[in-house]
Amino acid sequence: MGVASMAHAGGWSAMLGAAAVGKPGSSLQPWDVRLMQLATRWTLVLAGLTVLAVLVTWLLRQGSFAIQRIRLDAELQRTSVATIRANALPRLEGNFFTVDLQAARRAFESVPWVRKAEVQRHWPGQLRVRLVEHKAVALWESTDSRDRRDDRLVGQDGTVFQANPGDVEDDNLPLFRGPDDSSAQMWALYQPLAETLAPIGRLAGGSHQAGIRLLQLSSKGSWAAELDTGTRLELGRGTQAEILARTESFVRTLPQAVAPFRRPVVYADLRHAEGYALRLAGISTTVAAPTKPAAAPPRPLKPKP
Repeated sequence: MGVASMAHAGGWSAMLGAAAVGKPGSSLQPWDVRLMQLATRWTLVLAGLTVLAVLVTWLLRQGSFAIQRIRLDAELQRTSVATIRANALPRLEGNFFTVDLQAARRAFESVPWVRKAEVQRHWPGQLRVRLVEHKAVALWESTDSRDRRDDRLVGQDGTVFQANPGDVEDDNLPLFRGPDDSSAQMWALYQPLAETLAPIGRLAGGSHQAGIRLLQLSSKGSWAAELDTGTRLELGRGTQAEILARTESFVRTLPQAVAPFRRPVVYADLRHAEGYALRLAGISTTVAAPTKPAAAPPRPLKPKP
């Protein structure tokens, strides 16, 4: 009996244990155990990745990955390696792996006369930099600012950049004077306009073609130009096509207009719809005031009869 009682009691104990596992709130369910195991596994994985990331970051910041060489691919004419070193290198941060290539590009483009820069990594420890310089086509003067700075130029892409005009070999650069953000529009008109006006220089015995010394755009959109022959032109408003059409008509008919006088043109106003007004050197257009007619002699008085 004693043995049977013990076996019977053991059976009840096993049954009670199984019931305790399956009863909600009394113990962990099997899926709870699996969830805890999965969470523990992922926690260990994330901890390992964090340690690995910290280790890699630490290694990348070591001096063994410093930028050892910068190779310049450029045909430098206006700037020098010393200028690039002084202006760009202090702005570079990080090593071969951590350097921000876009920030490095901006650092090289901040160098005077540099228009565009491309920066690439080349293993091991080298940055390859390709530079394109500006080509100055005009001096720039903004009409929106009271500060008449003389260190700004217009490049071949129509943008304004800051540089020393003394570095320009061409002493005959035209001056563009206009509102901010109009330099590209002025450069686009200047090229065909200069070609159109060139024949004026040979009128009245000139020995060379005319060149544009000043191109001006007012805040109201009116164009004007001064030539190296001393001629000032009022071109008026309108699109580029309209400005060029009026100018071409003026240049085509000008020889006939000035032929009787053989005098250079000082001023021309092309803002008229049906023609233009001219002022020639040495010829006055002032109308003299009319003279008073001579007084009639007094009529003799007839004697009264």
